[in-house]
Parts: sequence; structure tokens; C-alpha cells
Amino acid sequence: MFDLLIEIGQTMRNNKLRTALTGIAVAWGIFMLIILLGASRGVRDNFESNVSADDTNVLTVLGGYTSKPHKGYKEGRRITLKTSDMAVIKHDNPRQVSSVAAFASVDTAKISTERDALTNGFKAVYPRVLKGNNLTLKSGRFINERDIQACRRVMIIHEKNARLLFGDDKDAVGKTVRSMGLAWTVVGVYSHPWRSQSYAPYTTLKSITGNDDRAYMLEVVMDGLKTEQDGENAEAKARESIAKNHNNFAPDDRGAVWIINQFTNYLTNKAALGYLDLAMWVIGIFTLLSGIVGVSNIMFVSVRERTHEIGIRRAIGAKPRSILTQVVAESIAITTLFGYIGVVMGMITLEIITSMFEEMKGAIVDLDIAIKVTLALIIAGSLAGLFPAMKATKVKPVEALRDE
Repeated sequence: MFDLLIEIGQTMRNNKLRTALTGIAVAWGIFMLIILLGASRGVRDNFESNVSADDTNVLTVLGGYTSKPHKGYKEGRRITLKTSDMAVIKHDNPRQVSSVAAFASVDTAKISTERDALTNGFKAVYPRVLKGNNLTLKSGRFINERDIQACRRVMIIHEKNARLLFGDDKDAVGKTVRSMGLAWTVVGVYSHPWRSQSYAPYTTLKSITGNDDRAYMLEVVMDGLKTEQDGENAEAKARESIAKNHNNFAPDDRGAVWIINQFTNYLTNKAALGYLDLAMWVIGIFTLLSGIVGVSNIMFVSVRERTHEIGIRRAIGAKPRSILTQVVAESIAITTLFGYIGVVMGMITLEIITSMFEEMKGAIVDLDIAIKVTLALIIAGSLAGLFPAMKATKVKPVEALRDE
């Protein structure tokens, strides 16, 4: 084995330029494979970190327009959700529905202080919005169940809006704002990359507006969803319950009630990320193959140049297996050496990318990827040297000794 390693090293030194040019192609292929796999891992991890299990088991329900006649009612009618739909959905599906919350949007309400005013209104919500929308509290608290039960006039605002209304988001908690002609107490300040609306208790808005039964949106939290079929069944049952409560559209009229099924969307996105991983492997492998073809060509040239040497070895008793082993080992050595140079460069590049872009912080090469890339290198090196090695074993000693 030691003699074999010495011989491989001598062969690479005798053909430095040719070995280096071929090795660069291999290193580039591995480099691209590492970058692609790391980027794919970063996208997948970023997706997983932004979606919790509680967020996926949710049906977001919105009123729509009927798409067909029902019980004398014409198609094209606007269907407005009701607050009473919450109790019906929960009652009809006690084992599958964990909770139901209603939401309303007051887009025309102005929120003001003596310093400034906001004109984008607020959302009337239930406490689960804090987790469902991935809001991060900077100070104070979010809406709680006591706010809902007591219909308290409290409000949570974005840190940017807090600075606009009070000059400093740190001093906003406990201060008062005016909206809809009433005073509201700011109990919390939150941060979010792109959400900036204000939030108030849903029941408080209903008490102010006369407790009408209209709801802007419903969120149904489901339990026990495992497959895409489970998600579709849950969606159908929720629509049937709402149709029964309204009694003016067909239970199978998908246009009357729009349902965003976050569970099936999650499964679809997860499957798409799996295809992304596969695509990255395919692109990376084909890029690597360009270098492997170069290694194979180099080994064919090497075999041709060493025909006389191979003939002498065969003449003094070398077995075809030893010739095969030597050529394949040389191919693996070239591929592995320059392949790991590509691995190191790829890891350094990923470190730079993750330090520059927060959303790509998961773009790393872990042990699993390292093992896969190592196996890819060994297999690629073996394949690159296999056909030249087979040609070398077919060299006849007598003809080889005559070769100049």
C-alpha cells in the first residue's frame, strides 16, 4: 500500500500541469455541489423555522360569493361570515377542532395622539394571533383572555408606530391613544419584519359596534391532521357547518366560503422543498461529472504513456488486478484531493453567505452532507479510473514491450 501511494504521488508530480488543470474541474464541480446543497438546506431550515406545528393546523376562513343557486337563492351573492359560525363549527367537530377564533378589520379607524396619527386602522383579534403571526413582543404584553371576557379597550402597536405616536417605543406601554372616538390603553409593543398593523380585542370591537353578528375572518385550529386527505376532509366539514348555520348556500359551494388550508399548503411546500433538494443534487452531480470526464481522459492518456511500463510489469508477473488497482487508485487520489479542496472552499463561501444574509443562516454543510459528498467523490473517482484501468489490463506484454 505504501509503495502504491509513493507511485501515485510520483505520477502526479511528473504531470503537474495536467493534473492541476484536471483537478480544478473536479474542485469546481464539488464547490458548486456544496454551495447548492448548502443553499437548499438554508431555504428549507428558514421555512421550517418560520412555520410551527400550531401554525400549520389552521384553516383560515373568509366569506366569498356563491357559485351556484341554492334553495331559491341566485348565484353570485356575497356571503358574510357570522360570529355564531364559531360555535357551530366547534359543536359539529368536537374531536377535530381545537379552537375557533373570529377576526375583524377596521381599516378606516384613525389611531391618534397629540403628537401624530395612524390612518391604517386596526385588527380586532383573539390572543392566538401573537403566535400565529410570529409577532415578537418588545415590551408589555399581548391581548389575553381577560381582555376578551371584559371587552377591555386595550391596544397593541408596532414599534415603528409607537415611535411615531409617542416619540419612543420604550415609553409607549401604559400610554393612551384615541380611536373610534374612545380612549384605548397601549398594553404592548411588538416587532415584525413586515407586519405593522395595530391589534385590539375582538369582543371590544363587537361591544362598540352593537354586537352585530358579522365576522371578517375565522381561524379554525385543527387537531390530528396527518395526511393531505385529513386536511381536505377538515376543510369540507368546516364549510358544511357554516353552510348549515347560514342556510343560504350549498355545503359543497367552494366559492361561497373561501378556505385557506394552511396544513395542505404546508405539505405542498414541504414536498416542493424536497424536489428542490433533488434538483440541487442533480445539478451539482452533472457539474461534477464535467470534472470526472476530465479525470477519465487524463487516466486514458496516462495509460497510453505507460504502456511500455505496464508491459514490463506484466512480463515479470504482475497480475491484471494489480494494474487495475493502481489506475483506479490514482483516479480516486486525484478526485479526492481536489474534491476536498472544493469542499473546503465551498464551506468557506457558505460561512461568508450566512454572515451576510440572515435569512440564509441555515445554509451550512453538516455531517450528513459531508458523508454524502465523500461517497460521491469515491464513486466518481472509481468510475473515472475504471475504464482506463480496464484498458490497461488488456495490454499484452509482448505488444507493450515493442511500444515506443
